[in-house]
Amino acid sequence: MASVGSNILEVAPDASLQKSRTWDEGVSSNFSNTPVKEIFMGRKVVIFGVPGAFTGICSKAHVPSYKNNIDKFKAKGVDSVICVSVNDPYVMHGWAEKLGVKEEIEFYGDFDGSFNRSLGLDKDLTEALLGPRSQRWSAYVVDGKIKVLNVDKNPNEFKVSGGDVILDQI
Repeated sequence: MASVGSNILEVAPDASLQKSRTWDEGVSSNFSNTPVKEIFMGRKVVIFGVPGAFTGICSKAHVPSYKNNIDKFKAKGVDSVICVSVNDPYVMHGWAEKLGVKEEIEFYGDFDGSFNRSLGLDKDLTEALLGPRSQRWSAYVVDGKIKVLNVDKNPNEFKVSGGDVILDQI
């Protein structure tokens, strides 16, 4: 499992994510993926993982905790705030649009869960009818190195992975 001090570029060297987009944008980009090195190399990134787009805690608390602090993250030198979920990029686009956060937060789909699995942050939520998903987590990553990592013990909890918590840790 990834931990503080781990380098995402080493833990998940071949991983890629799918930037949120419409279907037409997917077609015109030839359904491109974004390698993690493009997301993290030479950058300061706050990334948070959620179990599922359009779900309760994720929509009502987790994403808003980052939206409400976006200016504070930027003031601390954060280049990007990213939300990742085991969903396709089209669902992520619709969700970002519905939440009104497309300009503030970058949304990426981890359509097959391979990114979360490579970090050891995957979770089987079959009992909740979601199947393989992500744990609820957040990280502050500088040039690929994890400086802060917070993982809630249960996806129904929202105690340590919120924007307010990680903002104080940067």
